[in-house]
Amino acid sequence: MTAPQSLLQAAFNRLSARLGDRLLDSAARLAELAQQAPGQFQQEWSLFWEEVEAEAQRLERGPFAPGSTDAPGAAGTTWQSASPQDPPPSSSDPQDLIDALRARVAHLTQRLEQDPGRS
Repeated sequence: MTAPQSLLQAAFNRLSARLGDRLLDSAARLAELAQQAPGQFQQEWSLFWEEVEAEAQRLERGPFAPGSTDAPGAAGTTWQSASPQDPPPSSSDPQDLIDALRARVAHLTQRLEQDPGRS
């Protein structure tokens, strides 16, 4: 073989060896992921169903039940802290509750616009 042919053959041999190694590495990683996937899928599936059950229980109790994250004051605030002149409605009519929440949001927005540096 001449020198250019030898160099070309050597380059081809090295490229195929490197590509072969990378292909083997990729196949090994894929096999490892395939082994881990069933356990990880099972864990995610179980977590999903726990969340579904918790959401179903929350829906059965109602959005304003004690301990619900949707209840007024659930995020650590109270009706009075947002606007002292707007106490929570005493009626259990959902529209009254929605109107009260809208008024509270409007009041908070107004406070933020007046003093944006205060958080």
